[in-house]
Amino acid sequence: MPLDPQVQTFLAEFADSEAKPFHEMTPAEARRVTREFRALAGTPEEVHAVQYDFIPGPTADLPVRIYHPSPDKAKSSLPGLIYFHGGGWVLNNTASADNVSRAICNVTGCVVMTVNYQKAPEHKYPVPFDDCYAATEWVFENAAALGMDADRIGLIGDSSGGNLAAAVALKARDTNGPKLACQVLVYPVTQYGWDTPSYQANAEGYLLDRPLMQYFWRHYAPDPVDGLDPYFAPLAAEDHSGLPPALVVVAEYDPLCDEGTQYSDRLSAAGVPVKRSLYRGMIHGFLSMAGVFDQTQNLFNEIGREVRSMMGTTPPPASGAAAKESPGTS
Repeated sequence: MPLDPQVQTFLAEFADSEAKPFHEMTPAEARRVTREFRALAGTPEEVHAVQYDFIPGPTADLPVRIYHPSPDKAKSSLPGLIYFHGGGWVLNNTASADNVSRAICNVTGCVVMTVNYQKAPEHKYPVPFDDCYAATEWVFENAAALGMDADRIGLIGDSSGGNLAAAVALKARDTNGPKLACQVLVYPVTQYGWDTPSYQANAEGYLLDRPLMQYFWRHYAPDPVDGLDPYFAPLAAEDHSGLPPALVVVAEYDPLCDEGTQYSDRLSAAGVPVKRSLYRGMIHGFLSMAGVFDQTQNLFNEIGREVRSMMGTTPPPASGAAAKESPGTS
């Protein structure tokens, strides 16, 4: 399918701006420029309450934001989601993820905790991953105080945050850790490398490109041997069975499309209930662009439906069902 017309307009305007490529910036420069992208997220939605806090991490206290959809969390035991934002393990924070966090809270009816894990290159792998795993353990240990039902807590992440969510789910299974109810992986990074057909077809011109992903990988973990570590590259895991039910979202014009597809196929082959949803005509990063792309709201609505299903509000997909593409994405 051709590019979505809204995406085509956005990319043309971005190209006309003649902005310096991100991969030629220092991390500090890229972080400053990325703050200007927050306007693309549109108007923030109202939620009942937002709590700003710090939680203990392995090497530092971690800033978090906790979003409450219900005015009576003390008497409610709501499902919960732990959100790991994207940004190549280098960029963004809980402030840049605020609009997305609010929307996820509203469409899912979950208490959402967004984690500001430490960033590369100052904190390389495994520090961001260790932060996210520790945050997950903390949520389960404090579920009652958060108004969460400990039997209905899942993970959600986009891009590098999808990588972290998938890796946390793997470690939780491997170590008999927190019993996660679901995982939502939005255009996740699942492997180390950039030679898939989607990398070749979308190597440049679609906002996220091959040089930028190589830039992110170099900052996160410069040693290619880490590509064999499943907590670094979840597709490298030898066994994907026993993982929580999943929604895996991919975008047609995204270098990461194939590895997201491969990961959903690997989950399905291992007997994990999984739905794969392909958003045709879309590019990487559109979850954070509700202010410019209509399909972003479609994605939020789908996340809401699927999370409610996986949390038990509606019947979940049958175990081992083949990965399916969403019929409503075009």
